[in-house]
Amino acid sequence: MGTEADDIGERVESLLAQLARQGGKAAAATAEDLVRLLVDFYGSGLTRIVEIIGSAPELLDALVEDRLVESQLILHGLHPVDIDTRIETALDKVRPYLGSHAGGVAYLGIDADGVAHLRLEGGCSGCPSSTVTVRTTIEEAVLGAAPELAGIDVEGQAERPEKLLQIGRGPGQPAAEPAATWRHLSARDLPEPGGMAAIEIEGHALLVARLGASWYAYADACAGCGAVLSGSEEALVGDTVTCLGCWMRFDLRLAGKAADGTGRHLSPIPLLDDVAGIRVAVSAAPVPA
Repeated sequence: MGTEADDIGERVESLLAQLARQGGKAAAATAEDLVRLLVDFYGSGLTRIVEIIGSAPELLDALVEDRLVESQLILHGLHPVDIDTRIETALDKVRPYLGSHAGGVAYLGIDADGVAHLRLEGGCSGCPSSTVTVRTTIEEAVLGAAPELAGIDVEGQAERPEKLLQIGRGPGQPAAEPAATWRHLSARDLPEPGGMAAIEIEGHALLVARLGASWYAYADACAGCGAVLSGSEEALVGDTVTCLGCWMRFDLRLAGKAADGTGRHLSPIPLLDDVAGIRVAVSAAPVPA
């Protein structure tokens, strides 16, 4: 499920559509004016609240930490953090997950039409097989932090070619990447601070860790022997998880990089923690073991 604000917004849209069907365009227009008036009314009150507590920034910071309140501040243009900073912060959260799909992503700014421009750099920025994962991760991260944007444009990203009649793959050709979709994680399944948890979602076995204020998600399989990593809480010490099968250690903060210098790393799963909740991007089909 989404945030409370999302649920209310969807309900309002549904009721307006229902009113349009029942009462016609005139009734729908009146209802929209009423909704707009109420939004402006509560927005004015929220503006006054922000002005009153303006001398105590720590209180405003505490309000922003609440996702519902943050969504309201964004809606009325009252968020204390400017949009550029919010976008950069959102990109910092997903950059570790883009490591195997793109060399990096640069924020170029917002144009006069309200469209945010980004550029993929290095790696396989023109690789069609990574298009779905990269686009899904970047767009969800940026729009979650700055929903007031009119759109997002990503340079250096190859579009997936039009689907043609295909009997099968040629020798050595990789399988097409399944479409990734975002799924919310239930609060009851999430680990405590400094801990990790095994979470299965749509056939995907995930290791989710909470280190400080940050969340991390990986495929729950050792890059050395394939063993499950989340079998024991004792396997996680600080930022490092140790495989109890082959004793290989991986740094969860460094994109799951192995500590032995072999270049191996865990398979990161895109994870977002924003006004929409904690979500992971998983493909339609389970990842092969």
